Amino acid sequence: MFDLILYQPEIPPNTGNLIRLCANTGVHLHLVKPLGFTLEDKQLLRAGLDYHEFATIVVHESWPACAEQFAHRRIFAASTKGTRRYDLNAYVSGDVFLFGPETRGLPVELIEGVPEEQRIRVPMRPDSRSLNLSNAASVVLYEALRQTGFEGCR
Repeated sequence: MFDLILYQPEIPPNTGNLIRLCANTGVHLHLVKPLGFTLEDKQLLRAGLDYHEFATIVVHESWPACAEQFAHRRIFAASTKGTRRYDLNAYVSGDVFLFGPETRGLPVELIEGVPEEQRIRVPMRPDSRSLNLSNAASVVLYEALRQTGFEGCR
C-alpha cells in the first residue's frame, strides 16, 4: 500500500478530507509537526466525518523523524516546482507521497532531497498558483492506486 505525508499542514478541513480519503483507500497518513491545528479541531473532525477511527494516522515530531521511517522507500515530493508530471511515473505498492503546507508548499531542501524524477507536479494553467492540498493529493493517490489495480479496494 501507499503512505501519504503532510509536512506541516495548516488547514484542518484539508487534513480532514485526506483522513477520509486514506480511510477509504487504505493509504496510511503521516502528519509532520508543527501542525496548524490540533487533532481535536472541530473543522478537522467535521471534514473527516466519522472516518478517523478507520484511518491509520501517525504524527511525527519532525521531518528527520518522519524521513527516517521511509529511508528505504521511494518518496515522491509533490510541488508546483516539481519537474515531472505525476502521471509519468510507474508507481508501486510501498511508494510514499509528500505534500507541503497549503500557504507555502514544500521547502526547497525537502524537494531537492529526492531524486529529480520523483519531484512531481499536477499540471495546471501557467498563470495558476496551486491546487487545493486535498484535491492535489487525491489526484496523485488515485493515479497510484489505478496503476496498482486499486489494491485492496473494490
